[in-house]
Amino acid sequence: MKVGVVTDSTSDLPPEVARDLGITVVPAQIQFGDQVFLDGVELTADEFYRRLQSSPTLPKTSPASISTFQSVYRRIAEEADAIISIHVVARLSVTYDIARQASADLKCPIAVVDSQTASMACGLLAITAAKAARAGESLKNIEGLVRDAIPCTVTYGVFGTLEYLAKGGRIGRGQAFLGALLKINPILAIKMSEVVPVERVRTRARAVERMCEIVRSLGTLRELSVMRTTEPAEADDVIRRLSSVFPPERVYRASIGPSMGTQVGPNAVGVALIAEKPVP
Repeated sequence: MKVGVVTDSTSDLPPEVARDLGITVVPAQIQFGDQVFLDGVELTADEFYRRLQSSPTLPKTSPASISTFQSVYRRIAEEADAIISIHVVARLSVTYDIARQASADLKCPIAVVDSQTASMACGLLAITAAKAARAGESLKNIEGLVRDAIPCTVTYGVFGTLEYLAKGGRIGRGQAFLGALLKINPILAIKMSEVVPVERVRTRARAVERMCEIVRSLGTLRELSVMRTTEPAEADDVIRRLSSVFPPERVYRASIGPSMGTQVGPNAVGVALIAEKPVP
């Protein structure tokens, strides 16, 4: 059985990884004023952050349309026997619902999965599905592998500013102001459909080290990605700090793209992983 794998650009999958594993990435739309771009196609991450920091207003993001998803599914169905479509947490985006609606009337069997996470944590689930598909697993088995991995999957992030989370309505403006005033560097996590505060740390360096300590405490890891917005050297440093628990050559290096970057903002670094056991 040949199973096609689909995700959306919120997964932040590096293009070369998607290409090598045959994963189709459906781009979201990013709007700056009157200009609309396809995420990762017409607007790179670096260009996005340059625009973001100079824009007087927060850009708008919107997922691909039902018709776009239907077109993608039909094209893949010409060569595949079934499709698994894995998407950003449904509580933060309507992408999952759109994909589910798009799959409803197609003859090709399609499993649409809410990853319950975001960025490269969602990407790692797509990678898991693609590796199983390449090994010849059935749609049922691949979907089972992905759903079993979700409780073991988490994203951790350290933010340069809370301004963009506040503008996007993810936290209150009072919290953003207080965090800036006190120079608090929060560590946040996305797991099991929840955005949760992990710790508040006074210095950036300590926040990054504490994030790495948390990752090292989780035991054996199946997959690991280190993501960043504007500081590649900091991502390299995180990979080095985690080399005792995961081989650097197996780490997926990713840029946090426009879809997530609208909320995250510049100077952010994060870790996405799939552990052997459910993440507490």
